[in-house]
Amino acid sequence: MTIPPRPTLLNRQIVTRPIRVATSSSSHDSCLAYRTSELQYHCSARSSIRGSVGSGNTIMIDSVNNAGPTLREIAKKCCKKVYIGAAVLPKPLFVLDYDDEPDDESGGAGEESMKGRPKINCATVSTVEPDDPVAQSYLTRYAHVLATEFNSVVIEHHLKWAPLCYSIPGPIHQSAPPTTRLGRYDFHHVDTMVDFALQHNMHIKGHVLVWHVTSPPFLEEMSGDQVRECVRRHIHTTMGYFRGRIHMWDVVNESLASDGSLVENVFYRKMGPNYIEECFRMAHEADPEAFLIYNDNKVEGCGIGWEDGSGTSMSQDSDAASKAAPNQAKADGFYNLLKDLVRKGVPVHGAGMQAHFNAGGVKHQRPPTPAMVKRQIRRIGELALKVNISEMDVRVSKLPNADLEIRNTAQTQIFRDILSAALSEPAFEGIWLWGFTDRHTWVNNFYYDDAPLIFDEKYQRKPSYFGIQEALHTLCPGGCVGKMTGGVTQKCYLEGDCDTNGVVWGSDWIHPEPENAVNENDTTKEGQPDWLQPS
Repeated sequence: MTIPPRPTLLNRQIVTRPIRVATSSSSHDSCLAYRTSELQYHCSARSSIRGSVGSGNTIMIDSVNNAGPTLREIAKKCCKKVYIGAAVLPKPLFVLDYDDEPDDESGGAGEESMKGRPKINCATVSTVEPDDPVAQSYLTRYAHVLATEFNSVVIEHHLKWAPLCYSIPGPIHQSAPPTTRLGRYDFHHVDTMVDFALQHNMHIKGHVLVWHVTSPPFLEEMSGDQVRECVRRHIHTTMGYFRGRIHMWDVVNESLASDGSLVENVFYRKMGPNYIEECFRMAHEADPEAFLIYNDNKVEGCGIGWEDGSGTSMSQDSDAASKAAPNQAKADGFYNLLKDLVRKGVPVHGAGMQAHFNAGGVKHQRPPTPAMVKRQIRRIGELALKVNISEMDVRVSKLPNADLEIRNTAQTQIFRDILSAALSEPAFEGIWLWGFTDRHTWVNNFYYDDAPLIFDEKYQRKPSYFGIQEALHTLCPGGCVGKMTGGVTQKCYLEGDCDTNGVVWGSDWIHPEPENAVNENDTTKEGQPDWLQPS
């Protein structure tokens, strides 16, 4: 299909050459059950890393050249369409880093050493003047990994309301302070990322149209009718600008409190409790062809017997409360909100579950089990909605007394088993990571130093990367839906929290729940968005 050119904005000279995007062939209509053999990755003689992933499996990682198939290549072989995506930032995408060089032993940092890298077409990617340093014609390492490993991107920050028209980030190539530009939209950061994604045949998800945390402060000074009109104009301006290039949008983000009720944010106070419904209807008016998503955090699991969303367990067991998911009340609120929107005929098409997990968490910070995630996806799918994991990362630095091997085991098992369980549900469409390399992660700024992603700071594949590969293989020829390799854990914890041998999921690394459990190992506050919680 041909993507329409974007318009010129704010007198910036923007190239309007149409971009040709190849369309992929349709996926199989149904999944077949296959048997799969264990993934083997052989290290070179120079360097190797072993990463235990539990259940007796060992993953061999080529830390020199990242040999082996990419996530994108494996996803293409799956028996249904699967998004495998990552959040993207403009600066590492286009600006050469101090050690951005070819993967060889010669060293030689600097632009001269980039001559062997694949070239990009600056005419369709760059929105800066030709003599600008960012207008170089070689892929950064960040860009190269992104384009080869993922078939989808989500704009991490620059499509949020305040960055677009209130606090404008400085030029991509400079560390300039934000400037205030009240009500005047500047899309040039997003344009570069969107053009890059389309040029590399990637799907794009817009994030996010309405979120109180990044809404411009002038909304507080307006009346309800003024806020409503301002929201409408913002949605139509943003979606209209990218219509034909971005087909999938997070419309509303994080509107739920920890008890599952609506947060009384600026939109709730000014527009009333039906503001979510109004926002989705506005988004549908702005682009009737767009796929519209509600997105939230700590809503990923549903316990046994809690499927009806009533807030009371249907189980007759006396320990029914122990079968609840770590954030059962909020997960129920998420389900009930979506159910109500569907009942009213609101044009909502999908649900995003963020999945910012802490392997060392206790109480409400504990990650849900794969079976809990599967149940949550299943009941949302019964509403005729699609589901995606929208912002996944896995923090491991707070695991008590954990060495690198235990951290790798925990992180890999969470990525692998939760994704495998999710993929076994027909309603599940894909996963977006909140970044992909530990070199560029929001966690280090808002929590603490950690390594929550699947590539290390030098863009080498970590054990958790191969956990995702193994999960994707369950939908490929030679795989079996929902079943892992290794023989003994064929159930992959899909229906309960123990495998076929009675081993509890996470028993190799999970932190026991102390009496009167408090979040001593993670300083977070309930009710705050993950990214604003203090370090």
